[in-house]
Amino acid sequence: MLTIPFKEGGPIFAACLACGVVAIVVFVERIIQLHRARIRFSDFLAGVFNILEKGKVREALAICDETAGPVARITHSAIMHRADSREDLQTAMENAGKAEIARMERRLRVISTIMHIAPLLGLLGCVCGGLAMVRSIQANLTLVQTLDLTSGLAEALQCTAAGLAVAIMAFAMFNIVVVRIDRIILDMDQAAADILAFIPTLGATASDGDPGDEKAEK
Repeated sequence: MLTIPFKEGGPIFAACLACGVVAIVVFVERIIQLHRARIRFSDFLAGVFNILEKGKVREALAICDETAGPVARITHSAIMHRADSREDLQTAMENAGKAEIARMERRLRVISTIMHIAPLLGLLGCVCGGLAMVRSIQANLTLVQTLDLTSGLAEALQCTAAGLAVAIMAFAMFNIVVVRIDRIILDMDQAAADILAFIPTLGATASDGDPGDEKAEK
């Protein structure tokens, strides 16, 4: 059975493990948030469009507020700018989309940073282990024992292995999160196209159906 003597790894080995724990925590948090953010946007838009066709703008906005995810927030922005020109409407949705992408990528740099520094930490631990062996040899000269050498070698190898393991794990987690984000961005693009095609068909219906809507929006 493989055992890992943590004490022999030294502080750099512990730092590598700490980086791995942080990466896992951020990864799990991002995956949970992205899972909640992705919805069946076609069903969501169909419901919102149906409500808007009845002139119930306030109800449509309430549904957007109650629904999690970037698509709902883009839809909310589009409803608020439904009376604007097509260019202004598109710009409003693009700005909302950029804000949502930034929200989804939050803390992703933590994983990216760990992915890059973990191998360097492992290399640093390897060098420190090598220096420990050299100092042991210099201190004992001809009376060097095998234990004096293997302790430094063990520290070097453990740090190197830990750094590489954490880097590989962080690389895999980073790409998994990026793939999830890309899928949501595709949903956002399709939803934006559907909204741009629908809003001009509303005419005055959405603004005249509920007299209190305009005051509520202001």
